[in-house]
Amino acid sequence: MKKILIVTDGKAGHENQSRALCEALGHSFDLVRVSYPCRFRKALSYAADHAGILSFKLFRSEAISGDYVAVLCTGSTAFYPGKVIARQLRIPVAALLFPGGYRLDFDCILAPAFDNPPLRRNIIPIPVNLTAVNADFYQRGVSAFLERHTPGKPAIAVIVGGPNKIATMTVDAMRHHLDRVFSATESFERWVTTSRRTPPEVEALINSYPFDYKVIYSQDQFNPIPAFVSLCERLFVTAESTGMVSEAVTQGQAHVEVLMNLKNPRSKFARFIEGLVRQGSVHIFEGTLGCANCKVCLADAVEEARELLGLG
Repeated sequence: MKKILIVTDGKAGHENQSRALCEALGHSFDLVRVSYPCRFRKALSYAADHAGILSFKLFRSEAISGDYVAVLCTGSTAFYPGKVIARQLRIPVAALLFPGGYRLDFDCILAPAFDNPPLRRNIIPIPVNLTAVNADFYQRGVSAFLERHTPGKPAIAVIVGGPNKIATMTVDAMRHHLDRVFSATESFERWVTTSRRTPPEVEALINSYPFDYKVIYSQDQFNPIPAFVSLCERLFVTAESTGMVSEAVTQGQAHVEVLMNLKNPRSKFARFIEGLVRQGSVHIFEGTLGCANCKVCLADAVEEARELLGLG
């Protein structure tokens, strides 16, 4: 079976979504890294696209060799190069995330529903980010975790991201969240992981709490998320971690609690959480536990993408 070519900007959150779609489609893949030499070139790519000009001169790309069946591109840095490369190879191209500012003439667009994408034949709205669907991936994660820790009773886990342009994360706010989590989960083991975005002072605070199992990212880059998702009865996830929220609501059986830290309650990221609340997939944690564990299935969206890309 021919491979898919992933055009990547190098961001893990973007690249992992493309990898997840390849996996769901049953195709192996190669990666080609692209970038713009300056912001002006990226700005020019929008105008060029609308003028119907697809040119390698606007961006940098690694060499491409191989026989591919389709191109996938995720994120604003990858959208225009993805179109250009697909045109050169004469194969279909899919955009993951909504390619705002570019013409919507991709063969397939898997767009988050919270972006309110227009109704078009080639646009597939999805409620969450694409995440890994390989059962072996999660089983390997569980096995690696159990080599480190043997649970003594049912567990809950706290998954902590970090501040960014859409969210804040302070010591006081995290202390407030953790105090309420500990108060509501007295009968459980408590596990926690931080991320590369977690501020040092917040990591220090988390490290001071009596969790039964901890992964402090600045000290240990082990990834416990597959095990947390698979083994825990309840997951607490900071709201800005859209990838982790997506994984929590598409895998395992855990009830999902969201720790709100968004700056704008009317942003598209708030709409993302609100949509999952409405369908019973997450509960906004304010001290009382919810019962949200309705899992999201993306199988129909994947099959629609397969058809649009002509992958049979």
